[in-house]
Amino acid sequence: MSTLKVDCGYAGIERANKIIKNGGIIVFPTDTVYGIGCDPFNKKAVEKIYRIKSRDSIKSVPVLTNSIATAKKICHINKFTEKIIEKFWPGPLTIIMKLTDESLKESLNLDDKIAIRVPNHKCTLKILEKCGFLVGTSANISGRVPYTDPDECFRNLHGYDIFVDGGTITSEAVSTIIEIENEEIKIVREGCLTREEITI
Repeated sequence: MSTLKVDCGYAGIERANKIIKNGGIIVFPTDTVYGIGCDPFNKKAVEKIYRIKSRDSIKSVPVLTNSIATAKKICHINKFTEKIIEKFWPGPLTIIMKLTDESLKESLNLDDKIAIRVPNHKCTLKILEKCGFLVGTSANISGRVPYTDPDECFRNLHGYDIFVDGGTITSEAVSTIIEIENEEIKIVREGCLTREEITI
């Protein structure tokens, strides 16, 4: 059976969210690259993403959400981190924070930290407004270059349930990943944002 392909209109977003709710896997646009995701609370769906990407299960996957208020439901955000968030979310900044949701520790195989961000993409934010949280790792085989062209992504990645086509993504890099300890910003992966840009 061929993979369903929809656009970012109302019907496509509704269809994508129904698939997420039923434990399915979606490929979707973000502000940086095309991502592949599922309900992060669904352990079987998360495991399927690892198989699709041929990703080492030791490597954790990030989670996307639609707002700082929603993020606070699953992780602890101190005042210093909140100032960073207010400046860069929505946007290409992933922050590793203390995870407070025990069920996510189980489904995502995490200890006490989670990587989370709010993407600056209208289509993805509309999906997240309905589902709350979404695994948000790049839609590619691990070790290969992430996709920004929807046709290339649709043609080369297999095993998921629905492709949400948001057109070509013009970003030149993945998100930057940081971790904040004692008000010190540590760069875990430099992407769209440089160390110099990440200040408050």
